[in-house]
Amino acid sequence: MNRDSVERGHESRVTSHESPLPDESPAFAALAAELARLDEQGLRRRRRVLASPQAPRAVIDGREVVAFCSNDYLGLAAHPRLAAAVQEGAQRYGVGSGASHLITGHTLAHETLEGALADFVGLPAALLFSTGYMANLGIVTALVGRGDTVFADRLNHASLNDAVLLSRATFKRYPHNDVAALGRQLAAAPTGRRLVVTDAVFSMDGDVAPLSALLALCERHDAWLVIDDAHGFGVLGREGRGALDHAAIASPRIIYMATLGKAAGVYGAFVAGHPLVVETLLQRARTYIYTTATPPLLAHALMTALDLIRGESWRRDRLRVLIDVLRRELAGTPWRLLDSDTAIQPLIVGDNVAAVELATALAAQGLLVPAIRPPTVPQGTARLRISLSAAHEVDDVRRLGAALRALA
Repeated sequence: MNRDSVERGHESRVTSHESPLPDESPAFAALAAELARLDEQGLRRRRRVLASPQAPRAVIDGREVVAFCSNDYLGLAAHPRLAAAVQEGAQRYGVGSGASHLITGHTLAHETLEGALADFVGLPAALLFSTGYMANLGIVTALVGRGDTVFADRLNHASLNDAVLLSRATFKRYPHNDVAALGRQLAAAPTGRRLVVTDAVFSMDGDVAPLSALLALCERHDAWLVIDDAHGFGVLGREGRGALDHAAIASPRIIYMATLGKAAGVYGAFVAGHPLVVETLLQRARTYIYTTATPPLLAHALMTALDLIRGESWRRDRLRVLIDVLRRELAGTPWRLLDSDTAIQPLIVGDNVAAVELATALAAQGLLVPAIRPPTVPQGTARLRISLSAAHEVDDVRRLGAALRALA
């Protein structure tokens, strides 16, 4: 069959299809109407295209900007030592892992990294996952089900909420950081396994969970404490060891999850805890069992990232300086800057459209700050989420402060 006949055959199959065109279909019309409503409510999201390495000074959508929207808190994502480690890992292990961890995808690089991560956060065992979302789904669904109860902070990340729904356990949500309310819920809970799940650093508010008090409740009520430290690992604690070190807590009841694509600058996630818990996840967590292992070159590079996190404390010192400068710059503006000592500095605007307009006005000046709106945050609390990085300069923060004061 020649090329012309192939093309004619394809054309015939297309033109003979009798289904209505998308714009004439009720199903497609409903989707279009839903998207139009998102536009009207100021809730439609649009992607930006990054054409440079992840850094405060970046080329995004064809323009040079100063970006305050990355989770690269220590400025490691474009570090030359990480790039060199990736090249070395590719030469040693190739590019793809080729299989799941339980077939032939678990390499020496993965095994070495799991041991190093467990040691770094002070827990006996660790297990790598492809993403934090998959790790949270794996933890909750492997450990609880019908007849069990999960207690969750109302401001937890979506991955934790989705994990509870998927587990089919009873889902109890307590007011944000309200230890007393959680205590009452635990006391009234029926028999069955109990799981308390919380962010360590809340991704949209930037505040830190009362982990010591939460652990005390778990000890009293025979519950596990699942801590999502996506935004604390590498930043909090001595040498960036994370929220457990920051709170000075230790217990076999702790199930600790942290991501490796934020402060660590690479990709992936891990869960650490008691060996029985980690082995249970290895055997039962579907998001671990039924997916291809992350490329070993990334695991190899993460060993270098751990060295940088541990050895370059100036990066955390720089973050603290930048946080102080930003809070002084924004004092007296009409918007409310939430009380946060972390790299996440939320500026509450309130109205969805107003938040988008403020972000747009900043973008016009080459300052990129995302407007965060419902359902990511509660109604009426649309905000600018200012994310600081050790790679920012003090002058970058002062420039942002001056622009916001002028717009006020």
